[in-house]
Amino acid sequence: MSDKQNIRVATATHEQGYQGNDASFGQVDREASLKVLRNTYMLLGMTLAFSALVATLGMALRMPYMGLWMLVPYFGLLFAVEKTKNSSWGIVWVFALTGWLGLTLSPILSFYLGNIGYEPVLMALGATALVFFASSAWVLSTGKDLSFMTGFLMTGILVAFIAGIANVFLQISGLALAVSSMFALLSTGLMMWQTSQIIHGGETNYISATVTLFVSIYNLFLSLLHLIGIGQE
Repeated sequence: MSDKQNIRVATATHEQGYQGNDASFGQVDREASLKVLRNTYMLLGMTLAFSALVATLGMALRMPYMGLWMLVPYFGLLFAVEKTKNSSWGIVWVFALTGWLGLTLSPILSFYLGNIGYEPVLMALGATALVFFASSAWVLSTGKDLSFMTGFLMTGILVAFIAGIANVFLQISGLALAVSSMFALLSTGLMMWQTSQIIHGGETNYISATVTLFVSIYNLFLSLLHLIGIGQE
């Protein structure tokens, strides 16, 4: 049980004597969650714009496809974000991480634009935006607590990640399709889960929340691009 949950349980046992304090605590708690949500969406918007700019630059410079090697800097930057998330350096590393992901996206976009056309890219981009706004709006409007999804999402992402790595060597088209479908569904679930964590006080650090949402959007876009691209080949 988290510290906040312990506080709520302890307070509830003394409800009759501390009704005023309970209301005050609830208000402060709600305001804190809304502040984290606002900061998360603000930083997410800036990092998405920055990543798009870097991806465009990478396409202009004809960046080569890095394959699994892109994971080495990715995990290093992810570690740096986690270590500095409670300081201003955390924001610097967030931009470094999202910029790197934008750079790794550029050769993939170049491939689709050069070999299939711009339709799959635009369709995947539009579908990703629609899924993000719809899933976030649903959680915010219903106030659902999706903490029960934690174990399922973490296990699913691990399985999909291992399967994706394995298929780099196996090159099985059916498995590639399954992995993309899994990542699309899991990324959507992760966006909903993270939004729920923020509004229910389970996530109090907007830098961590931004990274989770950004990576979910990144994976969703790539998965949809692959699925749509297969249909138009």
